Amino acid sequence: MKVLHILIVYLITVAMVLPGYAAQKSRLHRILEEGVLRVGTTGDWNPMTLRDPATNSYKGFDIDVMNELARDMGVKVKFVPAEWKTIVSGIVANKYDISTSASITPARIRTVGFTRSYYQVATVPLTLKKFLSRYSDWEDVNQPGVTVAVTLGTSQEQQVKRFFPKARVRSIEAPARDFQEVLSGRAQVSVTSNLEASLLIRTHPQLAVIPVSKPRSPADLALMTPQDDLVWLNFLNHWITIKQNRGFFKALQDKWMPQP
Repeated sequence: MKVLHILIVYLITVAMVLPGYAAQKSRLHRILEEGVLRVGTTGDWNPMTLRDPATNSYKGFDIDVMNELARDMGVKVKFVPAEWKTIVSGIVANKYDISTSASITPARIRTVGFTRSYYQVATVPLTLKKFLSRYSDWEDVNQPGVTVAVTLGTSQEQQVKRFFPKARVRSIEAPARDFQEVLSGRAQVSVTSNLEASLLIRTHPQLAVIPVSKPRSPADLALMTPQDDLVWLNFLNHWITIKQNRGFFKALQDKWMPQP
């Protein structure tokens, strides 16, 4: 741990003397001066970020990542509530310095920056177990009589419009979620990441993943950052490399994403 601390201090020092730093201070410098790292998070994506409404506290894979980052920087972490439909604009409006993980998409990278990726997911459809005889692949869902639920502002919202042009798409605004529409009978199918789906079917045994030929739209997950702050982004990328090389992300994967 002493070696790791030295590496973190070295990266911060190097970032502070990069060309152009004096002219425009990075968020890295402000975070270190003020002692607070602001993290935007939705709190509704199991197992990455989950908010407990009773205590207004957060837990999950990404929450552990952010707590570790703040510890290595020697600052406190402040979690800022965010929604998928506005998580990008929250970065642009400087409501937080970084977000918990989000899918890297062409639409998003036009507006914000992303760190290097540390996990990959893909999209799968969910339905009730009693409906599995109706759906065996993607095209079975793409029918006029089918309602597909998706959470507003997620990367899957744009996907379903391409996947299911014949079906009815119902976009659900947080804090409600797409899979709840299936459980209530207001939709026959919802779509989400294969990661979240694997956990939802454990929590809600009446749900099942439709056995499609293969998941669609593989997506790299990364932390979202302001696009114009290369010093901050450079620091974060090196920090992720250090943590990956020392097994930190693998340990979190074993903790939050255990294999059945």
